Amino acid sequence: MPVTVRIPTPLRAMTKGHAEVQSKGDTVDELVVDLDRQFPGLRERLVDESGELRRFINIYVNDEDIRFLDNRQTALKDGDQVSIVPAIAGGR
Repeated sequence: MPVTVRIPTPLRAMTKGHAEVQSKGDTVDELVVDLDRQFPGLRERLVDESGELRRFINIYVNDEDIRFLDNRQTALKDGDQVSIVPAIAGGR
């Protein structure tokens, strides 16, 4: 089940500079495992030691925030587009 994953600029060094990669998985959790298989070390950038998504990482499936779907168990289907978006904070 190929899914297109958009990689943010800070993580592209791990994907050999690719802004988009193909991955597979029935859920977002499985997708993260497959991404780590292809690009070792990527998983630890996305999830913490307990397996939860890091606070500053947002993941969208077809422009829908997975926090408002089934979170890491959000189902994926062939042709879906997944975006990994690091949170941006700042200001005064």
